[in-house]
Amino acid sequence: MQDLLLFPCNGNAREALDCLGADFRAIGFVDDDPAKLGTIVLGLPVSDRRALSQFPNAKVLAVPGSPTSFPRRSDLIMGLVIPRERLATVVHPKAVVSRNATIGLNVLLMAGVIIAANAVIEDHVVILPNSVVHHDSHIGAYTMLGSGVLVAGSVHIGERCYIGSGSRFRDTVTVAPETLVGLGAIVLRPIEDPGGVWIGSPARFMRPRQNSSRAGTTTRSIDGTS
Repeated sequence: MQDLLLFPCNGNAREALDCLGADFRAIGFVDDDPAKLGTIVLGLPVSDRRALSQFPNAKVLAVPGSPTSFPRRSDLIMGLVIPRERLATVVHPKAVVSRNATIGLNVLLMAGVIIAANAVIEDHVVILPNSVVHHDSHIGAYTMLGSGVLVAGSVHIGERCYIGSGSRFRDTVTVAPETLVGLGAIVLRPIEDPGGVWIGSPARFMRPRQNSSRAGTTTRSIDGTS
């Protein structure tokens, strides 16, 4: 059983505790919020980033992000400056992953998630309970899927997206990077321009997302290299 640190002490990390199964033993949370440091949450201590060096053999699951903060996920995770081999991938025992699927590093798949044949889940993806990613679909790095999301076959969702709970994606559609798809939206046609907010059934463009970063920027590795 491998020791595990969770970053930060947020809802995603707390829910991750129920996903650990027999592979990992959580030993604490790491957080940057001074108000949380030194507290005990769900029986585990909350420490600052020094814990990363104090427990050099512990794996790390880094799951920051929410509908408002998801664009910063890559910066927060890369800011940990740890080697890739320390990153954990956590799959709930009641998730179903095809033996022909590809799952990256620092991925969290919660209860009831189904990843079908030939699907690709890139690094740093979080998928909440009961979401389904069908055959040949691709979820880009740093993207988050809410609960009950249905991704049909051959869909490509770009990097650094936030996909709201209950949303649906028609087969073969593509979604540009840094897109926010609202709760319950039904995406029937490609979303081509990055950084937008899409809502409704069928999904329609609502507005540009504030402070969206420029699409196509180079994504650095976890240890800060290109």
